[in-house]
Amino acid sequence: MGRVTERRPVIRITDGAMSSRPDTLVAEEPLEIRLNGKPLTVTMRTPGDDFALAAGFLVSEGVIGSAEELATIVYCGGARDEGGNTYNVVDVRLAPGVPVPDVSLERNVYTTSSCGLCGKASLDAVRTTARWRLDAGRPREVTTGLLSALPDRLRAAQRVFDRTGGLHAAGLFSPEGELLDVREDVGRHNAVDKLVGNAVRAGGLPLRDALLMVSGRASFELVQKAVMAGVPLLAAVSAPSSLAVDLAEEAGLTLVGFLRGASMNIYTGAHRLLLPAPTG
Repeated sequence: MGRVTERRPVIRITDGAMSSRPDTLVAEEPLEIRLNGKPLTVTMRTPGDDFALAAGFLVSEGVIGSAEELATIVYCGGARDEGGNTYNVVDVRLAPGVPVPDVSLERNVYTTSSCGLCGKASLDAVRTTARWRLDAGRPREVTTGLLSALPDRLRAAQRVFDRTGGLHAAGLFSPEGELLDVREDVGRHNAVDKLVGNAVRAGGLPLRDALLMVSGRASFELVQKAVMAGVPLLAAVSAPSSLAVDLAEEAGLTLVGFLRGASMNIYTGAHRLLLPAPTG
């Protein structure tokens, strides 16, 4: 679908001079995810990779962890009153025998800072639903020099960002720094879900041999998604939240923030990195 970007008129002021021209904007539309025909959630996303987004979301919720647990993912026809398809509603059908969670306001994993639950409850929810332990996870002995190269490699792969300047990105890298997959979205959590969804549908979970790099900050939600997908290392160009660091420590995740050039902060899991000699 060609709905990733849209054109809008704009008045531009440059050095005191005014001109009119069309501008390219990133598209943002709601996606309703249904589970076995019942509404589960609605997220605002950039259209594209919707099936992967839905699958990745279910991984982060602890509903699935392998391709065998998925039966079908389809767009729901007749989503408009007049019968047309908006391509904004998907229905995920689980394979026979896969437990269907209670589709209600009380979710398996608490994903938002506004859920009204304490930090300990959020940490406990992830710990009890995560399928893979990260304490034995790789990559091991990754150099800080390799990490320093990841933001530029991720930025170079952001094709839609070059046209709009309005998208977050998430990329999976090998321990040698090779870009394995990249996804863009108006929401960084959606970009990660698209990565994880592609991986689970290809039978690639857990992602024990991958590094996850995200634009922006490292929230509790992004750390949760990394842990649920079995990713041992998450790096972000901006700051983590306190609860994100707590969860990373609890789960054994290596969490790197403020990754900019040769500078970075290592909040947890330094044992997986080859660190330079201390100064002073």
